[in-house]
Amino acid sequence: MTAPLLTSLAAPGGDRPDALTVGGRALSREDLLGAAGAVAARVAGAPVVAVRATPTAETVTAVVGALLAGVPVVPVPPDSGPAERDHILRDSGAALLLTGEPLTGDPGADAPVETVPVETVPVDLTERAAWTKPEPDPESTALILYTSGTTGAPKGALISRRAVAADLDGLAEAWAWTPDDTLVHGLPLFHVHGLVLGVLGALRTGSRLVHTGKPTPAAYAAAGGSLYFGVPTVWNRVVQDPEAARALSAARLLVSGSAPLPAPVFRDLEQLTGQRPVERYGMTESLITLSTRANGERRPGSVGTPLTGIRTRIVAEEGAEIGELQLTGPTLFDGYLNRPEATAGSYTDDGWFRTGDIAALDPDGFHRIVGRASTDMIKSGGYRIGAGEVENALLDHPAVREAAVVGAPHDDLGQQIVAYVVADGIGEQALIDFVATQLSVHKRPRKVRFLDALPRNAMGKPQKKLLPPA
Repeated sequence: MTAPLLTSLAAPGGDRPDALTVGGRALSREDLLGAAGAVAARVAGAPVVAVRATPTAETVTAVVGALLAGVPVVPVPPDSGPAERDHILRDSGAALLLTGEPLTGDPGADAPVETVPVETVPVDLTERAAWTKPEPDPESTALILYTSGTTGAPKGALISRRAVAADLDGLAEAWAWTPDDTLVHGLPLFHVHGLVLGVLGALRTGSRLVHTGKPTPAAYAAAGGSLYFGVPTVWNRVVQDPEAARALSAARLLVSGSAPLPAPVFRDLEQLTGQRPVERYGMTESLITLSTRANGERRPGSVGTPLTGIRTRIVAEEGAEIGELQLTGPTLFDGYLNRPEATAGSYTDDGWFRTGDIAALDPDGFHRIVGRASTDMIKSGGYRIGAGEVENALLDHPAVREAAVVGAPHDDLGQQIVAYVVADGIGEQALIDFVATQLSVHKRPRKVRFLDALPRNAMGKPQKKLLPPA
């Protein structure tokens, strides 16, 4: 008999009325299983279902119900515009849209505006049904997660139940994650971080879950968790509120991911909470593959070592210290939906997944991610420079609050380093000189542009393609 993906839902005894609290609504696991059973009965046999992934108990119930029935789930960002939403619904072939509220084109609109034929199915938390059918095949698709679409229309990554289970078990081992934990986060439920780790992880390990709705410092401080998930934007806001940060000192583990954590934020968290955060690395296509450990060293800028079953290699040009990170292991996706050429192009001839991220490997096996190959590998004057290293150097200056570095075309150097910063009371030359004292001189910016804020996506990642021309 196949072991269940959501182990804790099948575990006898030990339930509590607030096993899951999402957006202020508390559910026991028995409540969740009953309501999800009603969803499963409705969607069983559908080829694919979409879920409007608001930060609500209805979203969790919808996802769990579809997974019980063995129907692939497509999370739809609740703030997606009509074009993005219609592309996801049409491309995925979703026959049903599960939602706890009307699907609208803008907040406050009264009527759905979707143009793709899809039946909207309401999720009612008071409904109950027993679901006793066998656990679906581990090799079957659990989730179709759409990429950010930075190089064209978003692509649907096929994530198997086996991959989800392998990843969550690897993280439970790395982070000593047990049923005794209370996991707290306020991350979106349409990404790997918020949904797979932040919801399915709690349901597999049996830990209690508190989703704060919004990831504010006050909400994190009030939640009383032992394990916290956040993106760098969240942690930066936490350290700007020292009282809230100190309230997290009782937690066992603070985990940061989805983008590099600036070294100053790392150090501020350590100073205010008494502990160093855990950093990890992953992608939609690979789930989480690297992490520092609960019982190991944690150093700024490092995402640690591979999880159990994952192997990595750095493919660099001759003489270069940094190169593309490539992976193999049980957490990898099964390809892009209906895009065989894109799937084939994401793997090397010998079967390793090409992350497109540039990394360095320290002598002790710790990995450092220094940027994306497409935007963050800068070739200037014959040197190969990772944008992330320069960004961290800029962020070490007390006047700098945000930084993004790119390579811009240059007649002599090939590319010149251009820094975009949010800073107070400092000029261009002073920042250039500061970086030159922190790093090799050839890694200093040649130009600095000052902005009011960096463009970012929902997970707090800077969107370099939206920066003004250098």
